[in-house]
Amino acid sequence: MKALKALFAVSILTLSSLAMAEGGGDRVYGRMMQENQQAMEQYALKNGKAIPEVVHYEYGMSLDIQKVVSVTQANKSCSVAPSRMTYEDSAGKLNTVEYKVMGTNCPHGS
Repeated sequence: MKALKALFAVSILTLSSLAMAEGGGDRVYGRMMQENQQAMEQYALKNGKAIPEVVHYEYGMSLDIQKVVSVTQANKSCSVAPSRMTYEDSAGKLNTVEYKVMGTNCPHGS
């Protein structure tokens, strides 16, 4: 299980380090982030936890991930866009980290 958590954390770090441009300022991503925030607020209230504050990922940031609660859906375009992951740390506190990822629908060169 620790290996899976470590792999997930490394994947997030790798994807966020690949982000080369500012993106995702359109309404679709704004709505997706707002819907995620509302869902995480409901999750927190349902589970008797404090509502997580959104923290913007910075390279080298240490993440104490014990349980992943939510990850926003993958960017299906070929651009850099925001994504969020909400997780519980080893103390059971909810945390939300926002980071940038490259889209998964980029044409491959021949």
